[in-house]
Amino acid sequence: MKKLTLFAFMLGGFLSQAQNNLTIEEATLGAQRGFGTKAIYGAQWRTNSELTYIDATYKALVSKKTDKSTVENFVTTADLESAIAAATNEKVSLRSIPFDYHWENDKEFAFTYNGENDKYFVIYNVETKKVSKTIKFNSSSAEEIIAPNKNYIVYLNKNNVEIVLNNGEVVKVTNDPDHVINGSSNTHRNEFGIDRGMWISPDSKKILFYKKDERMVKDYPLVDFGARIAEEKPIKYPMAGLKSEEVSLHVYDIDTKTTTPLNIEGDKEQFLTMPTWSPNSESVYVGVLNRGQNHLKLQRYTAATGKLDKQLFEEKSKTYVEPNTPLKFLNDKEFIYVSEKDGYRQMYRYNTSGKQLNSYVYKDVLFKGFVDVSPKEIYYMGTANKGMDKLLYKVDLKSGKTIPVTKTSATYSVEMNKDKTWYYSQYTNFTTPNSVSLNTVNGKSTIELLNAPNPYEGKTVLPKVEMVTIKAADGKTNLNGRILYPANFNENEKYPVMVYVYGGPHAQMVSNRFGGGAGGFDYYMAQQGFVVFTLDNRGSENRGRDFEHVIHRELGQNEMADQMKGVEFLKSKKFVNDDKIGVYGWSFGGFMTTSLMLNYPDTFKVGVAGGPVIDWKWYEVMYGERYMDTPEENPEGYEKTSTLNKVKNLKGRLLMIHGAQDPVVVQQHSMEFIEKCIKEGKQVDYFLYPTHEHNVLGRDRVHLNAKIADYFITHLKK
Repeated sequence: MKKLTLFAFMLGGFLSQAQNNLTIEEATLGAQRGFGTKAIYGAQWRTNSELTYIDATYKALVSKKTDKSTVENFVTTADLESAIAAATNEKVSLRSIPFDYHWENDKEFAFTYNGENDKYFVIYNVETKKVSKTIKFNSSSAEEIIAPNKNYIVYLNKNNVEIVLNNGEVVKVTNDPDHVINGSSNTHRNEFGIDRGMWISPDSKKILFYKKDERMVKDYPLVDFGARIAEEKPIKYPMAGLKSEEVSLHVYDIDTKTTTPLNIEGDKEQFLTMPTWSPNSESVYVGVLNRGQNHLKLQRYTAATGKLDKQLFEEKSKTYVEPNTPLKFLNDKEFIYVSEKDGYRQMYRYNTSGKQLNSYVYKDVLFKGFVDVSPKEIYYMGTANKGMDKLLYKVDLKSGKTIPVTKTSATYSVEMNKDKTWYYSQYTNFTTPNSVSLNTVNGKSTIELLNAPNPYEGKTVLPKVEMVTIKAADGKTNLNGRILYPANFNENEKYPVMVYVYGGPHAQMVSNRFGGGAGGFDYYMAQQGFVVFTLDNRGSENRGRDFEHVIHRELGQNEMADQMKGVEFLKSKKFVNDDKIGVYGWSFGGFMTTSLMLNYPDTFKVGVAGGPVIDWKWYEVMYGERYMDTPEENPEGYEKTSTLNKVKNLKGRLLMIHGAQDPVVVQQHSMEFIEKCIKEGKQVDYFLYPTHEHNVLGRDRVHLNAKIADYFITHLKK
């Protein structure tokens, strides 16, 4: 097998070999144990020549100007405490500058303050050092949004939408029973890029919101073991092929206090995506996607009546269509639509009659998010270097010419000033933990704000890390991989291997970040004497439509074939012990781990599968049916991908871990697997975290990582 080296930077140790390795607490908790990478938070442009950000103590805003002048304590928590106390008549104590602060203009910024009994929307004036506006609202509220005119706040109170006006009056927009959920970002289970469930019109006169009726979805039992007698806490879980939630969109008029539903025709279980207001606040655009997720209709509705005004266009696919970006209007008559219809997720310019005016597909760059949009040009984040980098690009909308603004090969995040002369950037790459600066768009000037040191330097010996490129099982596609070499590496010795895998869509494990994206647990296992290997197989993120869609209707099959090419690469190394290869992954990675253990039992001797999908018929509609269709439509695919019919192949040691409160991959998956192991006479190890959901977080994660490490050390290293 031919190995292609993408780049082979090496991270060597920084201390003598006598220094201590990471403890499991240090590897897991990272920043809490002094291993966090220094960063800057809350960076925002106040003016075209002045940026503010939260200082290292979190107690003050720093002002940094493009003439390089700096004001360290531009605004302090003491300033805010005094001003808020005067405005609310409450005793105020702030642990930090509010991380949600946002400049309204060059004199005022807004933020949310959690008071003694209520929440407050606050506007603070930096010149007068006084609060210029407050709106008090319910302390139990969620997903609050302030109107553009700042005259009211809309929020969720449990499952209903409420508004609080300037004068404190509370208006109940909806009054629905349990399991009819209004305005929630959890609509369609957060798929399709949905991160909110309410949208205020540009003129502030109307509110568009989701209504999710899940009463027809069967209850799924979760058990709360914390009560004196354990209690059932059922959730609504729409499984593949079964009844799903029914979602509608509604418009509430602030002046008339009336609600109008959008008259969207079609299957009640279809998906309503990309809700977008027109600039004049008169229309609502909706991407109506069928439950089969292969046919999208972009439609426009009249907000006042809810009637369909026009269907602009359709997009169809033999696999699936995945809209995940709301429309972005350039003016009253033109907008940007993001799609991967030509192979790479990119921008397309349309007019409001539905005619495509231009396409901005550029090489194999995938659109990752808007930075600044104007009628003439767009700045956006996009991929580069076969998905390894994320850069800032500029596209001229008339000519379609695209140029990268950032030149360093890295993973960037940026903030542009209003006149687009300067941008703030943070970037990381293989050898750079974090570099923060102000930069002119023309590339002529840079002001460094932070060049973060290696957080491990002087504290521990980092393992050597190498980035590699490996041919996929199709013989033509290059895959990105990462190897961590064991501590005190000697090429003449034989080492056990831990393959860390995810492998599913919407995730990328190997990228141009510090250490190639390796985490503390990767370093820990390498220091324990393991080769740690990760490969982004076909089906993973940021490589384009064809790279991802190869998984359609047969999840895990091409992914496993690619992972085995990674194993072939490992076995070609004389320092790899072929008889001691293990695999670990969580969620989709748990599915991959279980699948690899059963399909290649002579290769993998140890596996740890966390929160694993065992059979896709027990997974939810939105994600599961996109990739697999329904069990009725694709029985062969469900049979092929199920791990249950391969349990008889199990030879190695397999530890399965699950959170008892998991609402994503429900515990039925692993319980069915255990039952099948019993019937087949196969031994399997099982561990349950009673209070955790789909992952184990907080300090309990130390326990989790210790268990995983001990399992590999006991059964693969000794």
